[in-house]
Amino acid sequence: MRKHFVLDTNILLHDPDAIFGFEENFVWIPIVVIEEIDTFKKDGSELGRNAREVARQLDALRRLGSLTEGVVLKNGGVLKVVMAEVKLPDAFHMNHIADDRILSTALHVRDTHPGVPVILVTLDTNLRIRANVLGIEAEDFDTRGIQLEDLYPAVTTILVDDGLIANLFAGESLPLPPAAHGATWFENEYVMVQDSRSTALARIDVANELIAPIKNLRQPTWGVRPRNREQHFALDACLREDVHVVTLVGKAGTGKTLLALAAGLQSVSEEEKYARLLVSRPIFPMGRDIGYLPGNVDQKLKPWMQPIHDNVDFLVSLNQRAKKGTRGVDDLVRQGVMEVEPLTYIRGRSIAAQYMIVDEAQNLTPHEIKTILTRAGEGTKVVFTGDPFQIDNPYVDSISNGLTYLIDRFRGERIAASITLRKGERSALAELAANRL
Repeated sequence: MRKHFVLDTNILLHDPDAIFGFEENFVWIPIVVIEEIDTFKKDGSELGRNAREVARQLDALRRLGSLTEGVVLKNGGVLKVVMAEVKLPDAFHMNHIADDRILSTALHVRDTHPGVPVILVTLDTNLRIRANVLGIEAEDFDTRGIQLEDLYPAVTTILVDDGLIANLFAGESLPLPPAAHGATWFENEYVMVQDSRSTALARIDVANELIAPIKNLRQPTWGVRPRNREQHFALDACLREDVHVVTLVGKAGTGKTLLALAAGLQSVSEEEKYARLLVSRPIFPMGRDIGYLPGNVDQKLKPWMQPIHDNVDFLVSLNQRAKKGTRGVDDLVRQGVMEVEPLTYIRGRSIAAQYMIVDEAQNLTPHEIKTILTRAGEGTKVVFTGDPFQIDNPYVDSISNGLTYLIDRFRGERIAASITLRKGERSALAELAANRL
């Protein structure tokens, strides 16, 4: 039985190709969605670009037939734009004019198609709740069926015979045993190897069917030593030249940004593997926005980039090998070692031979992640850090954000690695707050 999906505006603003993601089913777009899309078309942000793309796609489909009667899509589905609405109960009129009209359209589709599944698709949690109260089935938008527990698993322990761990410590690899029933080994998956007497940290080399050793990190990385195994995994991935994309995921205080910066400064200033360290982050306020900021571009950006400054200042204080006279980000910028800029200015650039860190990547959309990675030139490494459960962007959630999307799409790729950091190391107070509050 073919289903009927009614789309909210935020679905199309999140993914302009969403209308093609429902297989051979009916896709209904309320006229109010078209009107809302029109209000975004002049916006210079990602939302504006997506709004214009949606308009172009609908205009192309319009040439194939009547949108009100239905246009057959390339995947066999049928797209319809619907104007009919039904009256909602009085209690539902809460000044959510557009949401109310979308709900009334979903009710109309349900009433005119009895016995057929009618599903409202929206990223708006409250709208899904209101739809449920009206007896309308509602779903989030996740065409990939991502399960967060699969993307951020605990570290796997591999049991080996006594004496074999010494080979790992000597820099040798071990044969890779078959994965447990129902499980799969992924390229660059980090594991703990254990026998009856000792343990060792290692990574999976699926291509060669090996358990490979990782860096011992006996010397600090720009003054930083890993405090737990996940931090050791993170530094190993961030320092490897054969891994070009790294994602570091974890709650506040786990050391994501600090580890990425330490590895980046080590690779650029000490080992000279890259021409420059480029650090960027999206601009989203936590809580109520304070409005426009005075000053030039650098002065306007400083509050947003202050977490980067704090981490670099801390690293400089730890690193005795820092260049003489270096006190923080400004000095590293003047020395040509580092550059800090917002993601706003990345479109159109070609970034070659640089170590790039994108902080707070959970606030990015999948398209923005793609835009960043397609800027990477030869010899560039990109490290994304973030927490998918701490999102400030109202148009993405823990599933639909770009960081989760990247981990899902790049999992198993030989040039990519993903590490989940679980233990907070900032302070006992920060760890207690992260766990209890």
